[in-house]
Amino acid sequence: MKPLCLLAMVASVLMVQSASAATSPWEQPAAALAEQIAGILGPGQAHLTIRNNSRISTDEIPAIRRALEEALKARGVQASGAESANTIRVTLSENIRERLWVAEIVEGNETRLAMIRFDAGAPHQEVSTSEITLHKQAVLTTTEPVLAALEIADSYIVIEPEEIVIYAHSASGWQEQNRVGIGQKMPLPRDPRGVIFPTPDGQGFAASVAGMACSGSVQQASPPANWALHCHESDDPWLLASPQPADTNSAASENFNALPIRAFYNAARNYFTGVITPSLGADLPPYYNAVLIPRPDGAGLLINGIDSKVQLVEAAAIKSIAGTRDWGSDFAALHTGCGAGAQGIQIIVSGSGEALADSLRAYEIPALEAIPASTPLAMDGTVTALWTAPDGKSVFAVVRKPANSCQADLYEVDRVTASCN
Repeated sequence: MKPLCLLAMVASVLMVQSASAATSPWEQPAAALAEQIAGILGPGQAHLTIRNNSRISTDEIPAIRRALEEALKARGVQASGAESANTIRVTLSENIRERLWVAEIVEGNETRLAMIRFDAGAPHQEVSTSEITLHKQAVLTTTEPVLAALEIADSYIVIEPEEIVIYAHSASGWQEQNRVGIGQKMPLPRDPRGVIFPTPDGQGFAASVAGMACSGSVQQASPPANWALHCHESDDPWLLASPQPADTNSAASENFNALPIRAFYNAARNYFTGVITPSLGADLPPYYNAVLIPRPDGAGLLINGIDSKVQLVEAAAIKSIAGTRDWGSDFAALHTGCGAGAQGIQIIVSGSGEALADSLRAYEIPALEAIPASTPLAMDGTVTALWTAPDGKSVFAVVRKPANSCQADLYEVDRVTASCN
């Protein structure tokens, strides 16, 4: 073959490759994500990893990586080898409506997030970005551990290990009005738990603690409210996972809203046995916590086992959830209305271990991996309990603040909400 012909063929191939790269459907989302990463990291080097947790073919991953590397390089960030001190971990995920690409940018001990989301059927469309920010507000502080609490009928009902405390609202905040003993006859476990839910009429509550069931009703609604309280021994299942509000009228939403879950609690220990009603068609392991979350075909039950494994129960099967290594034993659902979480619901999770300075973080689970949706919210103590408010739009966290030489431990109840950026 003549040299001129060979050169012409090589040039033609290069032109085709260049045109193919220019029309890559991943260029625009890669550029949008790279723009955020560069804004956080600045010029320099970083080790880039990509995890595919979506329906994107594995054959497409090299093209996505090239697009990201080129977009980062154009913004002063060089994707280097594993020896780099900085790391960029990109997770490709999606739900039934859109794709979600999340980058965790790790610099030393600090991790920050970059996120883009775009239509799952059209990866070349313009992308939008958002991030959820968590906020906290102190509600009350006490010297006794708080297992659960509920604001209802102008009162704040607090479940402590051995007493129910009624707080009345005043100009200076919640003031203690009355205490009633629960009357347990058996020793409490080291880490007792409790749940409390309002009655359908909004004028009472039902609560469960180890071996006991309690109820209360308003006898006089005018402030300060007068309550009638009653507790008795019970081994009935606890109302553990109550449905949260949804924004849509889809069949999935209807199924999700119609599924309360009751679970049997091991009163001699501090966890649930795994037996629930109604049955979800799978044998559950013992677990510490559970929450209902919407899924494409209805609802799933997210559980945190006593073996620290986070699993999702849906369609009569138990599926492991990746990305939960840093989760603590407490989590709750939060209806933010933003992000890529199904029906605008995220999971608020405490940190792992008995940290003296704990934190909360929002996650989304579009497939079978937990994706961070917010930066951590410092809680100034150890989170000992976490539950969702009846309207689903906030969660409550109990934070144990360690004692000093002059004081006993303090327990602060915080209301946690979220805003969309």
